[in-house]
Amino acid sequence: MFNFFRKNKNTNDKQKMGMLGTLAMKKLEKMSPQEREKMTREVLKPENRDKLLSAMEKLQKTGMINEEQIKLAKEKLGM
Repeated sequence: MFNFFRKNKNTNDKQKMGMLGTLAMKKLEKMSPQEREKMTREVLKPENRDKLLSAMEKLQKTGMINEEQIKLAKEKLGM
């Protein structure tokens, strides 16, 4: 018998995001590899890096992320 109230045990679910985050992820998944590369180059320009770092610091001050998460993000972004 199928149980409708059973929780999903799949741990591979997408992270819970808002509507805009979900739309952005879908658009990113549909992009060609060349477009993705172009977009990452644009994001990692020096002026945008400063904005990213300041945003991460604000998130840390508000308690939304911790120092370990910032380290991980910086590693992934190559900072």
